[in-house]
Amino acid sequence: QVQLVESGGGLVQAGGSLRLSCAASGRTFSTYTMGWFRQAPGKEREFVAAIHWFTYYADSVQGRFTISRDNAKNTMYLQMNSLKPEDTAVYYCAAVGRPLAPSLGRLQRSYDSWGQGTQVTVSS
Repeated sequence: QVQLVESGGGLVQAGGSLRLSCAASGRTFSTYTMGWFRQAPGKEREFVAAIHWFTYYADSVQGRFTISRDNAKNTMYLQMNSLKPEDTAVYYCAAVGRPLAPSLGRLQRSYDSWGQGTQVTVSS
């Protein structure tokens, strides 16, 4: 397991942009599958995006969000553009020390490390 710390959340108007960061501890960051999940008030936590050698996204964010990583900095990012009020949620980063096929990378139970979350609020 690794320790994960998210940052970059905040309040933004609809149509605006934010970039979230997830800093990870450990010396084998490049071998990890990293993911972003979010949980809106009153809803279950849902998959947003994941990255290992390749990337994949939830349909709801495809084309608006971009996941990336900088292995030299042990950091993953989520660039969020064209934000909508329905993107309002607490965003969590997650990690597991192996590649995951998209069918598994979309599942919370595939990950064994989680950050504390960062709030993103999109006003209309």
